[in-house]
Amino acid sequence: MKKPESNKWTTVIIVLLVLFVLGWFFSKLIALAAGDIETGNVAIVPVAGTIFTSDGGFFEGVALSGDIVEQIEAADANPEIRAIILAIDSPGGAPVASSEVATAISRVNKTTVAWIRESGASGAYWIASATDYIVADPLSITGSIGVFGSYLDFSGLMADFNVTYERLVSGKYKDTGVPFRKLTDEERRLLQKKIDLMHEAFKEAVAKNRGMTRSEIEALATGEFFLGMEAKGAGLVDELGGKQEALGYIERTLKISAEPVLYQHEPTFLEVLSQFAASFNPRVRVSGTQAQLS
Repeated sequence: MKKPESNKWTTVIIVLLVLFVLGWFFSKLIALAAGDIETGNVAIVPVAGTIFTSDGGFFEGVALSGDIVEQIEAADANPEIRAIILAIDSPGGAPVASSEVATAISRVNKTTVAWIRESGASGAYWIASATDYIVADPLSITGSIGVFGSYLDFSGLMADFNVTYERLVSGKYKDTGVPFRKLTDEERRLLQKKIDLMHEAFKEAVAKNRGMTRSEIEALATGEFFLGMEAKGAGLVDELGGKQEALGYIERTLKISAEPVLYQHEPTFLEVLSQFAASFNPRVRVSGTQAQLS
């Protein structure tokens, strides 16, 4: 009796998959038929969501450094593009991912501008600082030059339920930061040292990019976030405003009429299919200490 029910669900899944594939192909055909190919001389590269090197199978709310770097390099290689605007709306992200994008910007041979919208904090500010000019909304959140590696400690909760953690490691630091036991004082000092090293790299990058002295960056690199209007007075941004102000800077600097064109990663069919499949298989990931710029 259960077999027909199983066949029924198999048929439903196949039909949904076929409809999904057809919908994807038709959307591409319609875009081509409509001439959905824009031209311009100012590339707009979005940096939206938390910045990582990999999304682990999720797409929404994540800005992948590889995709952003790819668009930056494509815009830099296009002779018709005179300048690049990074449209930033991100709370930050992983140190390596942020550094990768900032490095790509530093290698660009064209005028670069950061346009901070709702948020351009932490790792996103690291990226913004690598551009030639930063425009931020007066009420945007920016700065937040710091690093955190905090995590939840479940050891007390486990004790309440009489659950124990059997420690089997090779190398005394191998399970440092697991949420199933408390840190030793030595481990805490070790992790704090790593976090401080990341913070130092963050500060050095921003100071170099913004032409700040050691004392100036030390005063700002406390992890505090600033509103755009505060960041302007602190020397973290150059102008308050939005897209038009960013384009205006380019027009004044290059003596051109700015024509923006969007440069963003278009997911491949396999990526879209992976996202579709992931929606039927929600996952919860629990990790130990993972440093993020904050």
